[in-house]
Amino acid sequence: MSIYRDHHDATQPGVLVCAGLDPSGGAGLIADVSVARALDTRPVGVVTALTIQNTTGVRGVQPVSAEHIRDQLEALLSDVEVKAVKIGMLGSAEVATAIGHALHLTRAPVVWDPITHPSRGEVALVDGQFDQALAAITPHLMLLTPNARELAFLMHEPIGALSDAVAAALTLSARLDAAVLVKGGHLGSDEAVDVLCSRGTVEALRGPRLQRGEDVHGTGCALATAIAANLAHGATLVEACRSAKAFVADRIAAPARPGRGAAAVV
Repeated sequence: MSIYRDHHDATQPGVLVCAGLDPSGGAGLIADVSVARALDTRPVGVVTALTIQNTTGVRGVQPVSAEHIRDQLEALLSDVEVKAVKIGMLGSAEVATAIGHALHLTRAPVVWDPITHPSRGEVALVDGQFDQALAAITPHLMLLTPNARELAFLMHEPIGALSDAVAAALTLSARLDAAVLVKGGHLGSDEAVDVLCSRGTVEALRGPRLQRGEDVHGTGCALATAIAANLAHGATLVEACRSAKAFVADRIAAPARPGRGAAAVV
């Protein structure tokens, strides 16, 4: 039986999205809203940062006022009940602190895609105080979803193979007291293997490696949002991750092509 509700169900669970704005719609808040709606949830959210980008790459980023974000979230969460939270790009440690403070108003599970650098372009998407950002979000965190580059950034060590990623993820999971889903799409295996590490356990999520799938924009955003949507419907963490991986794989197989640059997952 499907864990999803009918599209016209007025009781669709709410998913809070805190993410940057990608004007091309291939990632960030616009893409997150598309994914949340596709999975029968009702998205609400705030923009954490404005970006200058199109389908060819990111050219600049400007974080939104942390005070403004905190006020938005406190007003929203004092009124609307959400069943899951997805956090994406933060833009600054101050924004992370504002989000962390506001999250005390909900007990919903939090999924964080810790975006540090764009897949297209060399613009840093967070300031140099990432440890402060991590400290602000960690008390609320159920799941962190780094790719290999992000995991290496978080652990201050190189990640060259899937075994390296699993060892690092287990260490990070214990440190954060939260689950870590390592996205293995860029690790060169014959399969597309993501690994869920939690409380010393390891669960491999396997799927076929799709041709040029690593070039599709917005896959990390879509995966984290799909996991949050599945959690909002009451799925277990493993169920939520497996279902989200399949959802994203379907869209990688037939991506959108909104511009002259990279294809997009939505």
